[in-house]
Amino acid sequence: MSPLQSNASATPFKTRAAPSFASVGSPYFGILLACMAVIVILSNIGASKGVQLGPFVTDGGFFLFPFAYILGDVISEIYGFKVTRKAIFATFALSIFASLAYWVIIALPGFTDDFGVAKQQALELALGPVPQIVLASLLAFLAGQTTNSWIMVRLKARQGEKKLWARLMGSSGVGEFIDTLIFCAVAAPVIGIVGFGMFANYVLVGFLYKVAVQYALIPVTTLVIGWFKSHEPTYGA
Repeated sequence: MSPLQSNASATPFKTRAAPSFASVGSPYFGILLACMAVIVILSNIGASKGVQLGPFVTDGGFFLFPFAYILGDVISEIYGFKVTRKAIFATFALSIFASLAYWVIIALPGFTDDFGVAKQQALELALGPVPQIVLASLLAFLAGQTTNSWIMVRLKARQGEKKLWARLMGSSGVGEFIDTLIFCAVAAPVIGIVGFGMFANYVLVGFLYKVAVQYALIPVTTLVIGWFKSHEPTYGA
């Protein structure tokens, strides 16, 4: 046997290790899922209000929704794509339930005095558009967050535990653009956004803001993910 053959046989073939994930048996996943659902439901309510900040057009849920994606990043990194997909479906099942609850609340007969009539009108104006907002969020978040999670997990399969910042930046940019474009297209008429210029402003401002928030919070997201990795009993088991 030649020296070259001897060295080749002595060196084992290195295979890429499977990425580490945790199971959902601990209470941590339930806490993350509950936080995501609450943020999305509150965002749906806030999104029914159009907001004008100087030359910028957005909606009342703009400051909340990026945190739903940050939680999605945490769940994707810790628990994997299949679990994140279940979390997305569960969140929107709860959003649909909330929308049906608003419809029942509005439909129930109220007091007929001036205060009761004024409150009924306020509820109709505030919560009435929510079903279409939920539809916009359902389509947008389902597509955007699924893409976000898929990219996170695919990159983790290549990178392992390294370059978490690259996974967060890459997945957030693509996922948020898909989410923002779909949501704005469906929700704009309900919010009161008309005309291509106003719509383009709405899409661009929403996308840049969400991505800027997520990028700015990457150090915090990294620390949170690190905490879950060290405290989640089944991570990497």
